[in-house]
Amino acid sequence: MSRIQANLLLLLAAAIWGGGFVAQSEAMEWLGPNCFNALRFALATLAVLPFALREAKGAGRPLSLRDYGWFLLVGLSLLVAQTLQQIGIQSTSVTNASFLTGLYVVLVPVIAVAVLRRRPHWVIWPAALITVLGILLLNGGSLSALGDGDILVILCAIFLAVQITLTPIAVGFSERPLALATVQFAVCAVGAGSAATALEPISTSAIISALPEILYGGLLSSGLAFVLQIIGQRYTTAPQAAIFLSSEALFGALFGAVLLAETLPGIGYAGCGLIFAAMLLVELVPELTRRRAVAA
Repeated sequence: MSRIQANLLLLLAAAIWGGGFVAQSEAMEWLGPNCFNALRFALATLAVLPFALREAKGAGRPLSLRDYGWFLLVGLSLLVAQTLQQIGIQSTSVTNASFLTGLYVVLVPVIAVAVLRRRPHWVIWPAALITVLGILLLNGGSLSALGDGDILVILCAIFLAVQITLTPIAVGFSERPLALATVQFAVCAVGAGSAATALEPISTSAIISALPEILYGGLLSSGLAFVLQIIGQRYTTAPQAAIFLSSEALFGALFGAVLLAETLPGIGYAGCGLIFAAMLLVELVPELTRRRAVAA
């Protein structure tokens, strides 16, 4: 798979996640955040498991304890990120939550340099800053004072950056992306389910009411999109992946306008343009640099 194809997979994942904001918002009318996460990740686990078993038949070796250890780290990172976001968004504005979650765009290359000692292509840094500015404009161009919910969403962005960084490492060791997806989803389902059982009321009628949102969240937003992320990240860099995945904010605004009749302020369209420009920079500049190097 080429890098362009991989980045297009990541863009598709971001579009699905953008629609997931709508599903998640609607589901919160009936279910608590942990209950919704538990149900969608349990469904995602069941959806991906048959493909993971088929993948195992063609694998050159069985999974080792080291592989499972990496899978567990990726799953725990996603679980903590999703939990922090859901709790934090209840006590902060959608504007703040969207912008602060998008900080993982900057955090991924920082982790790559500080922890992994990997220097990304120079274009990642201006593209990351342009993306963050675009997300800010997409949400109206202002932030209110930071509160407890904002701090939780900032922590969410940190754990999302960790999850994005660890994913290609785990796949590189195991060569089993679908196995990683299955374990990742199972960890989130068990963790969120335990929290929901202890902290939230659960009723069959509420689950039935939220069933369309659960199906979207489980089969598409969790199952398909995260698998696309894992596959796509095998053929691109983590910082580039972060840029493309951050476009979920753009798609979230689009689906919000179409499905929930939310209006996008004029400044928001400038934000959309900046996010798109950042994606083009990440896609085109490294390719042009490579071609010039080959030609020389």
